[in-house]
Amino acid sequence: MKLTFLGATETVTGAKYLLSYDSKKILIDCGLFQGYKELRLRNWNKLPIDPEKIDAVIITHAHIDHSGYLPLLMKNGYRGPIFATEGTKDLCSILLPDSGHLHEEDAFRANRYGYSKHKIALPLYTKVEAEKVLKQFVAIKFNTPTILDKSCQFTFYPAGHILGASILELKVEGKKIIFTGDLGRRNDPIIAEPAIIEQTDYLVAESTYGDRLHEKKSPYDELKDIIQATAKRGGTLLIPAFTVGRAQTLLYYIHQLKMKHAIPNLSVFVDSPMATKVTGLLEKYVGEHRLSQKECEKVTQTATYISNVEESKQLDTLSMPSIIISASGMATGGRILHHLKAFAPDKRNTILFAGFQAGGTRGARMIAGEKEIKIHGKMIPVNARVECLDNMSAHADYEEMLYWLSHFKHKPKSVFLIHGEPSALLSLKERIENQLHWKCIIPSYTQTFTL
Repeated sequence: MKLTFLGATETVTGAKYLLSYDSKKILIDCGLFQGYKELRLRNWNKLPIDPEKIDAVIITHAHIDHSGYLPLLMKNGYRGPIFATEGTKDLCSILLPDSGHLHEEDAFRANRYGYSKHKIALPLYTKVEAEKVLKQFVAIKFNTPTILDKSCQFTFYPAGHILGASILELKVEGKKIIFTGDLGRRNDPIIAEPAIIEQTDYLVAESTYGDRLHEKKSPYDELKDIIQATAKRGGTLLIPAFTVGRAQTLLYYIHQLKMKHAIPNLSVFVDSPMATKVTGLLEKYVGEHRLSQKECEKVTQTATYISNVEESKQLDTLSMPSIIISASGMATGGRILHHLKAFAPDKRNTILFAGFQAGGTRGARMIAGEKEIKIHGKMIPVNARVECLDNMSAHADYEEMLYWLSHFKHKPKSVFLIHGEPSALLSLKERIENQLHWKCIIPSYTQTFTL
């Protein structure tokens, strides 16, 4: 049995892991690379494995860095099943067509304004192709062992990250392999904490925050201070937000702040058709998160939802202070780019990043203090105040990770650390080796291990 790492190695994007046994090939996660250009170019390269030779795909959760390559996999010949939880399937039916639409928009704009180096810029895949791959999804309930073939069965357990996010347990040829996916936090206000796992032979673990701790200050208090300060300056609070998870958590906190009259009664806009649909799923999945039906309704009613491009453009002309939540969360694409062009030059405004920013993204560069960012081929000045809410992350920090790992009754034969920047990987490796005395490996891109 062999495990090959085709993504999320020494980076947080492009998650893909190929498990080979007998004559079978199973792909765990199928994400897009984001951030640095050298990583994004991998999306256009030929996959090291022929998609037609893959027998099955299993997705831990719906975020694009774990699912966004699926339409391209199908486009290049994959015709097999895509196993996911019910929540992940529903979210992918929202996220993947939107991703295809954005790729088409980017190509159209590059051709129209001539800022592509290619004679004709093409989309990585289209909305139609993304919709087509959804037909290959097979929904599986949590905690339900599923037989894949005579040598393999798998089970999804709640990962506490976003709706539908799972920890994947594979039993193959008498060996157990656990993939954490993106592991959530113990005290998230909406998503229930990750399931406890007590035994595995091999562990593939994320390390997004392997070198840091989340702020102890409550996001409630920090968000309150930022909103109050921005309103006092007469500015608008612009929040690039991940449409799955982060947008809903922000609405929850803003609702709580308004109910307690802790902030001015500013208008709140969610300018993301995708975030609007995802927020609606909270009510469908009552029982898989902490909110009651009534709480879901109240949180949903906190904002005005922008449905079309014309309404989105009107937001950029608002004269009164307001709160605008829009995608994407790392400012890599979507409607947030148009709002950044309008609001970033004005020092009265605040741009608030509410989650991890992968290296090379506009979000990471703005947090690092860059005073100009390139959008649609033009340099835009960043005079607005730039803030970051690290404590709103849906990823476990290293203390939370070690707490989760401490429940294993026996040490795994090997722990493979993925989904982290190099400093985070090395830091978590040292902590696991020093505190738990487990063998840790940091795989490199395309590296293969015999299990």
